[in-house]
Amino acid sequence: MNLRDKLRGLLVRLYARRVEGHLDHAQVPKHIGVIMDGNRRWAKASGSSTVHGHRAGAEKIEEFLGWCSETDVEVVTLWLLSTDNFDRPQEELVPLLGIIEDVVRTLAADGRWRVHHVGTLDLLPPQMQTALKEAQEATAHIDGITVNVAIGYGGRQEIADAVRSMLLDAHDRGVPMEELAESVDIDMIGRHLYTGAQPDPDLVIRTSGEQRLSGFMLWQTAHSEYYFCEVFWPAFRKVDFLRALRDYAARHRRYGG
Repeated sequence: MNLRDKLRGLLVRLYARRVEGHLDHAQVPKHIGVIMDGNRRWAKASGSSTVHGHRAGAEKIEEFLGWCSETDVEVVTLWLLSTDNFDRPQEELVPLLGIIEDVVRTLAADGRWRVHHVGTLDLLPPQMQTALKEAQEATAHIDGITVNVAIGYGGRQEIADAVRSMLLDAHDRGVPMEELAESVDIDMIGRHLYTGAQPDPDLVIRTSGEQRLSGFMLWQTAHSEYYFCEVFWPAFRKVDFLRALRDYAARHRRYGG
């Protein structure tokens, strides 16, 4: 690292401290969703392989969660693998699944996070399903940030699964179809989502400069604030995170009013 890079790093750290010092913790979002985009483009820009990009993105996760714990965030949803990602070539998908499984096991072993899977479990390889179940069971007692790992996740699929779960639940309880139709409301469907008992995201961060939702938590983000960051996910810094929180705190959330 040359002198210019050292000075730049020092200035960024000083700026981050300044932003953090002015941060009002009462205005911090309680639930943050993260679309961790740009691993492959970061790898290409740095002359590395796609697998290296995914590994670098995975290594960023615990650092990011550490920042969240310092600022009183209570729930974090990390979009690790979408349903669309299964269309990727096997030479990319297979290593990616292995990296994600390592992430799940690392988060569970850390001892600070309560791991919760959101997504369609049946889409995942048996070994991944086992890792997720073990992680949830091992961390169920932890009184820390709830980390939703969105793996095999699609927003439309979640709503379809919620409706299916609601119908099966009514059938099991012997509720006639006419009675169910009369009682269906927003809260009932919400209880059957993957995040059923959790608060909706206050803030969703997407890295890499893309400004679209891509189907992320379509139901839950009806009133969420979005923050789009130009930096690729592996290069996401604490100062970028703090800027997102500062931007969120400056907004006046109207909820349609």
